[in-house]
Amino acid sequence: MKFGILKERKNPPDRRVVFSPDDLIKFKQQFTNSTIEVERSTIRIFSDTEYEALGMEMTDDLSNCDVLFGVKEVPVENLIPNKTYLFFSHTIKKQPYNRQLLQAILEKNIDLYDYETIVDDQNRRLIGFGRYAGIVGAYNSIRAFGIKFELFKLPKAETLSGKEALITHLKRLILPPLKFVITGTGKVGKGAKEVLDAIKIKEVSVADYLTKNYSQPVYTQVDVLEYNMRKDGQVLDYLDFYNNPKEYISDFEKFTTVSDIYITGHFHANEAPVILTREMLQSKDCKIKVVADISCDVNGPIACTLRSSTIAEPLYGYFPSENKEVDVFHPAAIVVMAVDNLPCELPKDASEGFGEVVLQQVLPAFFNGDKDGILQRAKITEKGKLTPRFSYLQDFVDGK
Repeated sequence: MKFGILKERKNPPDRRVVFSPDDLIKFKQQFTNSTIEVERSTIRIFSDTEYEALGMEMTDDLSNCDVLFGVKEVPVENLIPNKTYLFFSHTIKKQPYNRQLLQAILEKNIDLYDYETIVDDQNRRLIGFGRYAGIVGAYNSIRAFGIKFELFKLPKAETLSGKEALITHLKRLILPPLKFVITGTGKVGKGAKEVLDAIKIKEVSVADYLTKNYSQPVYTQVDVLEYNMRKDGQVLDYLDFYNNPKEYISDFEKFTTVSDIYITGHFHANEAPVILTREMLQSKDCKIKVVADISCDVNGPIACTLRSSTIAEPLYGYFPSENKEVDVFHPAAIVVMAVDNLPCELPKDASEGFGEVVLQQVLPAFFNGDKDGILQRAKITEKGKLTPRFSYLQDFVDGK
């Protein structure tokens, strides 16, 4: 089987890659009957020379390959018919801006696997860049606080060499006794926690967080039942929340009255309640100064996320009383950081970590007959049609 590593073509440029040079050495050692070609790229975090030095075959044409690995969406004009592709397609939520992409994939008889759809038999995601989004998001939340209140200046994460450099810069700071709340305990939440733990911010229980004052920075990390409650007052389990999200309302206001910085690391289903509402933000008791919305669902569960921001311009101000964007330094503004491609700020670390997981979780399925159903569950299109698991996208494809 012949595998190809795609050059990233989406703008703004993404320097990440699925496999680092070292990962490809492991790839060849583990699967000796495979052939790998790397498409030349001038923007990739690892240079062509680094791949060539380890004996990788470089090319400008991957049309001889069977399976093609990329990170971001492949432009329609660059799709090669009758191939198997793996990349983040951003189509499974019926994102309007990628309807044409999914239509082209079907027209070109492409088998598409999306990293978001690679799950185990319990429907739990196996791979992603979430950890790195959490790491950068936590760093950016502290950077935003320093900028807003003109207390300190941290360099942009993208200018630093990696996670350890971020932590080194944070350790130099003397922070006031801030309170951080993190929603979510998955990969994103764990990435944010990793940073706060590394700089010795104390983790406290929800009860202590809500009731006690501290002379040092502290944080608490909460899961869905700690910031949502059933409308009828019953206290049930996580399964009930996931199965009956319409029966719940947000109980997050108790955190808004004591928190300085809110870092979002949650997963939010379409029918789940809004977490941070306009009413909470408009309350005179709201103490939140920075919202680092890593989830970045515009018009979603975080009311102050009016739009996504960019790595170039990561921050904007939110004026609660008028529900509008204002300058970060407006005296009543809450600072919003809603960059939707945070892992791009740590391209080396993110690429190395991602490649390791793909090697462990995905590649074996191409050689063992997909005995665990990894590929079968993840396949969105096959032979010009949507697979049964993703047939719900047909009306989206049809433009309805």
